[in-house]
Amino acid sequence: MQVSIFLVDDQPAFRAALGKRLSRTQHHVRSFESGEELLDAVEQDPPDLIILDLKMPGMDGIQVLEALHTKSPDALVVLLTAYGTVEDAVEAMKLGAFDFLIKTVDLEDVERVVTRAINHILLRRRVAYEHQHQADQYTIGDLIALSPAMRTLVGQLRHLTQLPNVPVLLMGETGTGKEFLARVIHHNSTRGKGPFVKISCTSLSPQRFERDLFGYERGAFAGAERRKLGLLDQAENGTLFLDEIGDLDLSMQGKVVGIVEDQSFRRLGGTEDIVGDFRVLASSYRDLKAEVAAGRFREDLFYRLNAVPFLVPPIRNRIEDIIPLAKLFMMKYGVELGKDVTDIDPRAVKQLQQYPFPGNVRELQNMIERAMMLSVGRTLTPGDFPGAQ
Repeated sequence: MQVSIFLVDDQPAFRAALGKRLSRTQHHVRSFESGEELLDAVEQDPPDLIILDLKMPGMDGIQVLEALHTKSPDALVVLLTAYGTVEDAVEAMKLGAFDFLIKTVDLEDVERVVTRAINHILLRRRVAYEHQHQADQYTIGDLIALSPAMRTLVGQLRHLTQLPNVPVLLMGETGTGKEFLARVIHHNSTRGKGPFVKISCTSLSPQRFERDLFGYERGAFAGAERRKLGLLDQAENGTLFLDEIGDLDLSMQGKVVGIVEDQSFRRLGGTEDIVGDFRVLASSYRDLKAEVAAGRFREDLFYRLNAVPFLVPPIRNRIEDIIPLAKLFMMKYGVELGKDVTDIDPRAVKQLQQYPFPGNVRELQNMIERAMMLSVGRTLTPGDFPGAQ
């Protein structure tokens, strides 16, 4: 994948030698003899990487670096100088330079840093693409909502995205898509550019849950040789998702109350309360009101989480959505398996619509995946769904 490199140096010989060497990498390279020329160019053609001389007539490298914050904020900058000092390097790094190098006749050091910078750029592109692709699949407008139950749900979702700080409790049977909808709420709110951090309340022991969620200070327990940030630190400016909180050990529930109430927590072994900035979403397949009555779930935690209760309907109550969902999964597995299966036989349609789906949407997805793997034609037939017979 090609990147755009701008090289700025007032020495023609050095500029030509480095430009020639960088051009061998198949990347697009442009050369400039002054910072002023560079700044004019970046407004029309923003580069990925700028290799910038520190000592130049007119604007020096530090001044150019400062100007690039507004003119080309996404470009990585590597500063070069023949007379570098520690103070110059510190100043450059404070201003966001990717690296700082001393010029030498041998250009291998420069080439090594450029290669590292290019790898960083490519990684950043990939992360941005994956983040955008991930966000796209959670767009509210693309949700399948033909059934009355799902249309009501989508209306509630739109309302919840406008409340980026209010806790939400998603309740529903296993496999209904509670985590998926939690991600929809996250990605469509003002916190959508922040992290979505999930912690399982089912699979972790109380000790592991506490360490993972809160983090710990050095010496908090045997083996804690250094501070470790917890998931609450990682959720800053984003969303914390407590998956299946109804399974959380009662001893841990009390520790979660403060998190839901005011986003405050204390690391294990710590002495100071930390106030974060994150939203709490939680899910449960259990009836938490009944769990409270039975003494298995804290009442104060229930009411704090239940500020906005959200019931996710089982798929048997949204029959109109079964075939559209099935076709969505067909597209997904068609790409993954390299199969051109585009339709469902009417008999198989009736079969799927009459099946109760005890495993809900998750079961439907698994059935479509299996059917796509076994299918031999372009249409799925009743024989491709032995589990639904």
